[in-house]
Amino acid sequence: MSKPAAEIDIPITLVRDLLRAQHPDLAQLPIVEATSGWDNAIFRLGEAMALRLPRRAAAVACLENEQRWLPLLHERLPLPVPVPIRFGHPQEPYPWRWSVTPWLAGETADRAAPGRDQAGVLAAFFEALHTRPPEDAPRNPHRGMPLSERHTRLVRCIESLATRGREVDPRLLRLWSQAVECPVDASPTWIHGDLHAHNVLVAHGRIAGVIDWGDVAQGDRATDLAAVWMLLPERGSREEVIARCASVSSDTWRRARGWALLLALIVLEAQDPALTGPAEQTLQRLLEGP
Repeated sequence: MSKPAAEIDIPITLVRDLLRAQHPDLAQLPIVEATSGWDNAIFRLGEAMALRLPRRAAAVACLENEQRWLPLLHERLPLPVPVPIRFGHPQEPYPWRWSVTPWLAGETADRAAPGRDQAGVLAAFFEALHTRPPEDAPRNPHRGMPLSERHTRLVRCIESLATRGREVDPRLLRLWSQAVECPVDASPTWIHGDLHAHNVLVAHGRIAGVIDWGDVAQGDRATDLAAVWMLLPERGSREEVIARCASVSSDTWRRARGWALLLALIVLEAQDPALTGPAEQTLQRLLEGP
């Protein structure tokens, strides 16, 4: 499964037209196309800002989720996040909402791994984010639920990989069985929902920001804690995060390993070349422990 095709062309001329009409004080700043992900086109605006525009209809709800909730969350977080500072609205020929955010410097963690000393930074981020959400906080249809509800998805991944000659290590299957059997033993918290290596920025070995909050929701914090195996190359660093997150139960950590396995297998099934390497690393780290 390759990256979905864009449903609308977003040239720089269109971006500038949107700015002229809705935020004219920003319209003369330089605009440079930075990247285009599965859901959004990202442009750098001047030195300090970015523009985030959905490139397909399925991404619109995620961007609106960011606009609704990230302004309420960012002040409690110890790492920079792209909280919207201006809002854009549909305007012919562009049909969707869009955002102006701060530009966060750094490389994604699959290209620049966090240093050994970043375990405390990641643990502090978890502790700050994983707090009680309001009753009207959104739920995510794919993240934050009991792992048993995702078992069918895991089986589909395993079967698909088997048709391509890739067998899943039996030790990982035992890890999954243990994770599924663990009850969800804590109340829902806020979760990022998509905390993999492409959504964490690193600069000079230090975690410099967390991006792409479209899946933010309330749910089982184990979904986010899976990032321990997605982000940290050193076993000692992973052990330190577990030790520092004193409020997290052993059952929650078992579920987190299950989430890490599931998310890695989904990526491998999809055959996205940009994410395959990090997914393989995640599987190896799960085998290495803790």
